[in-house]
Amino acid sequence: MSKISPCLWFDGEAEQAANFYVSLLPDSRVETVQRNPVDGPAGKAGSVLVVEFTLAGQRFMALNGGMRVEYTHAVSFKIDCADQAEVDRLWDALLANGGSAQRCGWLRDRYGVSWQIVPSALPKYLGGPDRAGAQRAMQAMLGMVKLDIEGLRRAYEGKSAA
Repeated sequence: MSKISPCLWFDGEAEQAANFYVSLLPDSRVETVQRNPVDGPAGKAGSVLVVEFTLAGQRFMALNGGMRVEYTHAVSFKIDCADQAEVDRLWDALLANGGSAQRCGWLRDRYGVSWQIVPSALPKYLGGPDRAGAQRAMQAMLGMVKLDIEGLRRAYEGKSAA
């Protein structure tokens, strides 16, 4: 197990967020839920203080910190997706109930956390041996919101959109 795990700050939504995140990916589960032993800045006695969870094999902690703190794009979580179906499923789930789409496969979920939903094929198109193809793929990606594997492939190969 890694000695380092991200801690996500919430204002009373830590358990709800952890349960949502673990529902999205295999090898994910809530490990422990720690409750406040006394009334304090993070909530009333008995309310959730910390949720430790595993998301796709990576340990996380969700903390109810007692106030809203905004996340920035300076930290985001990248999910490698095997195919377009996985890109679409995760994109739709993370945007549901108040998320917002960004450029180039980025989004903010309903809690304000930034995610990058990235097809595993992306490095093949952006870093492939055909430098002109890689440039075309990069230009195509810069025009996308949700990443489209077929669109990236067609751009790399120099084929116009169907």
